[in-house]
Amino acid sequence: MNSELDFSEALNLIRDGKRVGRREWKNARCVFLVHGSNFQVNRAPLLGIFAEGTEITYRPHIDMIGADGSVGTWAPSMVDLLGNDWYEVTE
Repeated sequence: MNSELDFSEALNLIRDGKRVGRREWKNARCVFLVHGSNFQVNRAPLLGIFAEGTEITYRPHIDMIGADGSVGTWAPSMVDLLGNDWYEVTE
């Protein structure tokens, strides 16, 4: 495990494709970058919003893996931005 980092250092690791976490987190394992892509709509739930075959631009964003293994989008809180207990997740 690496030494503890601030958010700017953690963000650089995220941009480099690494996973990072915080020691303070109890309900999350880590966060990671999801690269953007273009694809054609072919399944729900987007089929309920767009016509089949519509090309969608999926923008880059950061996802979180929860302690239960679930995955969802993530945005840092003020506490996360100011935290100095970030580390690279290597397992």
